[in-house]
Formats: sequence, C-alpha cells, structure tokens
Amino acid sequence: MSDLDLKPGFRECGGRGDASGRPVRELLDPREASLGRTVVRRLLPNLGRRMVGAWCFVDHYGPDDIADEPGMQVPPHPHMGLQTVSWLHEGEVLHRDSVGSVRVLRPRQLGLMTSGRGIAHSEQSTVPHPRLLHGAQLWVALPDVHRNAVPAFEHHADLPVVTAPGLAATVLLGAVDGAVSPGTTYTPLVGADLALTDGADVRLPVERDFEYAVLTMSGVTEVDGVRLAPGSMLYLGSGRTELPLRALGDAGLLLLGGEPFEEKLIMWWNLIGRTQEEITEAREAWMSGDRFGTVQGYDGVPMPAPALPATPLKPRGRTR
Repeated sequence: MSDLDLKPGFRECGGRGDASGRPVRELLDPREASLGRTVVRRLLPNLGRRMVGAWCFVDHYGPDDIADEPGMQVPPHPHMGLQTVSWLHEGEVLHRDSVGSVRVLRPRQLGLMTSGRGIAHSEQSTVPHPRLLHGAQLWVALPDVHRNAVPAFEHHADLPVVTAPGLAATVLLGAVDGAVSPGTTYTPLVGADLALTDGADVRLPVERDFEYAVLTMSGVTEVDGVRLAPGSMLYLGSGRTELPLRALGDAGLLLLGGEPFEEKLIMWWNLIGRTQEEITEAREAWMSGDRFGTVQGYDGVPMPAPALPATPLKPRGRTR
C-alpha cells in the first residue's frame, strides 16, 4: 500500500536511545488520510512516535461497505528499504508487483513484500469483490545490512495459531509462545493477530526486551487496564513479560513489537533511506522508469511521485 499524500513531509525515525525501557501506556491518536476512495486511520508514524521496533508505518481501514464501489484501487508505486505487510480481516485484494507476483490476498493470510533496493506494486479489490473491506497495511524498516536485499514477495496462507481460553493468536511475523511464523524477518520483531471472545481475560506472554504497541481492529478491549475503542493504538514500551488482555464483547487486536530499532532513518513517501541524496535518486529513478521495474497486467498509469520538500531531509530519532 502507498502513502498517497501529495505533499508528504519527511519522517525522522530510529534511535534506540529514545525507546522507553519500562512499561508505559501511551495512547496514539490517528489521523485520517485518503487512499484513493478509501479513508484510512494512520497510527504510525505519529505526532509523537514514529516506530515500534522496526514497525514504522501502520494504516487501519474499514470495515467499509464497498458493495457498490470499486473498493481499493492503488496504482503501481515504488518501495525501497522496507517490507510491506498486508493483513485483512474482511475482503480480498489483488497484489501485483514488478518481480512478477500476482496473488489474491484473503483474510488472515500474510502478504509480505520485501522491497530491498527497489520494487513496485499495485493493490486492487478483486472483481467481483466481497461486500466489506477491512484490514491494516504495515511497513517494517530494513536494517542497513539488508536494505539492498533482492526484492521478493511471500504469501503464507497457513500461519501458526496460539490458543488459550477466549484467545486465538495468529502469528504474522516472529514468534509468540513458541509458535514461529514462516515470514522472513531481518530484525527481532513480532506481529500477531489476536482474536478475543466476549469476556476473555488472558495474559499473553511477551518478550521483556521488546517494545510493543496494540492496534484495536474491532470491538472494545482493555489492554493492560486501558480501554480501547476500534481504530486506536496503545504504545506499551518494554519491560513486560506478559500482557493483560480483556474483551468487552468479541474483539480483534494486532500486537506489534520488536527490539528498538538502532538506526536512524528518513522515511519520505514510500521510500526509506539514510540520506537526502538516496531519496532524491530513488525519486528520479521512479519518475524516469528505472530501477523499480514494471507492474505487468495493471490497467492504468503508475502513480507519480510528489515533489520533494524544500527543507532538507535529515535522519533523526524515533520520537518527535
């Protein structure tokens, strides 16, 4: 998925020194952004916090009734220096990319794209498509040693599930309670979809050295005693060995975590780099048709890159 902001500012990300070494309860307010005809709630990067581990971008959208609408329609656009994670609760999305992947993504199937040096992709609701569209799009920053990895796409329909009374935790990336996702990762991190039934009251084991955040996909929950409505995100810091969860009705959460990311980054539009020169070169390459390849089979023109900001792009810390 793309950041479609026509005047994107740069996002200064990274820096272990700014990560909390203790448990906190910091509610992150979303801002609305348009993704074609779809309105999304952008939770990372946030006004005060840009990363959770290597997770650096979180959009939550829906549930939207698209029975009489085209649904998601995102033209080909580039990515660099990151992985994209596509996760659906309802609906179907057709993924195409410049390494030749063509795949329909369905609820609770992992679509994981590693951009490495550069890749392009498009995302569209299928034709015909289900009535509802509901999901999240997330990005993971690649560390310097892997940021020029060979571009690739993975689709995993069969993911491990950890169960407890009232809880089913599907492991997107990393590991939860010994269950390990088949998705490729480049830093210590975890992503898990938590389905809670009405009245569930559980304690999920977590890693003390990881920082965590929880996104409420649906329903009302209490996470470590904080009540959360759908579409909200709670940053939790680190220093925990378990996370108390309580459901006030059936609910769905996304748990995101990882070791605090050590490197400082520039995230501008759909590109992650370390210097302004890298970002400028990548933008020029996209506009000239170089480097990122072509998305075959998409009926339309690629997305143009927005203009670079007048102010210099500088990598800084993970909080504003």
